[in-house]
Amino acid sequence: MSKIRLAMAQINTTVGDIEGNVRKIKEYLRRAKEIGADIVTFPELAITGYPPEDLLLKPDFISANLKALQDVAAECKGITAIVGFVDRGEDIYNAAALIHDGQLKGVYHKIHLPNHSAFDENRYFQAGEKLLIFSLKGHKAAINICEDMWYPQGPTRDQSLAGGAELILNISASPYHAGKVQARERMLATRANDNLVFVAYNNLVGGQDELVFDGGSAVFNQQGELIARGKLFEEELVVADLNLEEVFKARLHDPRRRMWRPEARRSDYEIEFVELEDLPSPPKRGEIVPTMHDLYDRVEEIYRALVLGTRDYFRKNNFKQAIVGMSGGIDSSLTTVIAVDALGKENVLGVSMPSRYSSIGTQTDARKLAENLGIRFLVIPIEKIFQAYLDTLAPVFEGYEPDVTEENIQARIRGNILMALSNKFGALVLSTGNKSEVSVGYCTLYGDMAGGFSVLKDVPKTLVYELAEYRNKVAGYDLIPRTVFTRPPSAELRPNQKDSDSIPEYSILDPILHAYVEEDRSVDEIVEMGFDREVVLEVIRMVDRNEYKRRQAPPGIKITPRAFGKDRRMPITNRYIPKG
Repeated sequence: MSKIRLAMAQINTTVGDIEGNVRKIKEYLRRAKEIGADIVTFPELAITGYPPEDLLLKPDFISANLKALQDVAAECKGITAIVGFVDRGEDIYNAAALIHDGQLKGVYHKIHLPNHSAFDENRYFQAGEKLLIFSLKGHKAAINICEDMWYPQGPTRDQSLAGGAELILNISASPYHAGKVQARERMLATRANDNLVFVAYNNLVGGQDELVFDGGSAVFNQQGELIARGKLFEEELVVADLNLEEVFKARLHDPRRRMWRPEARRSDYEIEFVELEDLPSPPKRGEIVPTMHDLYDRVEEIYRALVLGTRDYFRKNNFKQAIVGMSGGIDSSLTTVIAVDALGKENVLGVSMPSRYSSIGTQTDARKLAENLGIRFLVIPIEKIFQAYLDTLAPVFEGYEPDVTEENIQARIRGNILMALSNKFGALVLSTGNKSEVSVGYCTLYGDMAGGFSVLKDVPKTLVYELAEYRNKVAGYDLIPRTVFTRPPSAELRPNQKDSDSIPEYSILDPILHAYVEEDRSVDEIVEMGFDREVVLEVIRMVDRNEYKRRQAPPGIKITPRAFGKDRRMPITNRYIPKG
């Protein structure tokens, strides 16, 4: 019984590094040939990296990518490869190249261009109008790209029903958020079963600015059963042997295709068929065990996404070392641990900057965590600098009572010190604020918001605690000291200060923020969830009036379905007030 041996190269590309991406593609081509693969696929826009954004407006960038495709094609002797690239005609297209035995045999243009959330593909690309189906070893396979698969009446349906494809090869760059992997697999299983077709989904992996691509490439058979899955957050060659004869048997027993076929013939898409010559299978090609890895639970999955996003931001931007201001609180503690997991303890510098309001407990916890992690740790008191500020401003502030001004001076002194260390040592400062604080503006511009990257920017405070507990569990002891969890959160910028003096308790704040920021719920809808109306109105007012702060915050890793920035684009100047 003839089987198609499929290899999916789940690789970590870098936007704009065309030469580096081509080297990686060639490496995985070689590996696919070594295991006797008939077909090897690569992710969406593998040659350019995803998303290339306004690089796509540079004609020389497009030309370099097309030249690189020719280079890749020459390496495809003895194998069929599907490679993502940017095609050029009267416009440009998000495209997949069908390469067979060293020759370009066909090109598929992505039909459904996403223009939501982090996607802006209508800004750059023309939509495709043609389906591509090719034959190999007596079977038909079709190519489509990422979003094309998400539409029940989309290309997959026409390729399998009108075109007779038994295998759909989808190359993708699907950004991660919590819960996305499970939803995506449900969709893929549904497409496979509804169309009685094998679905092979090849996803990108790696961090790109604020996005993380999780990998998790998967193959589903015609019954919607998972038969192969790649690792999450790691590069891998995902392999499986596909018995496409099972598709024909399944279709004989399912009357749906006989009922749907007349409708499918009315498809608006032209179908291009490409006949490929069979290539000799490698001698003594042995059996392989399909790649299969388990998924992680929710908290571990998010933690791994944060580590990968941090590591790749540093690696791809040529930063080696990180600096973290360690206050002894839960946010800076978790940020420091993630930095060490991403970069290694030798590349992380922790800095404690106590003031007159810093407790012995937080200072002790910061030092203890640094010792547990084995990182370099500096203590730079700010009392003298703070007093100099107060003395300098005393004549100007005469007659005014101390307020948030004096609190923010301390935060900005710390920000200045961290940036001075950054300049001197060539290291990147990690800001430590979380999504809850950034949402309501409980943070200081040019103070604790200072830095080049914000690891927890999209992580709500209540989730920060879950992630920290998870990491302690992995360590097998209180890597992050237990008192960090039990102490009431405080900025320690005035005597006996607690976060709850200025904002609602996080157990109340976070679900309100989720409803308003991520779900666009109205005041009445949030109140109906059980929250006090005045609290809801005040939270909404804080979110809306602090858009200007968020615009000046460093980039950070997206882990929710709606992160600030590309996902949620609100005007700074905005007089719309939700009715209460």
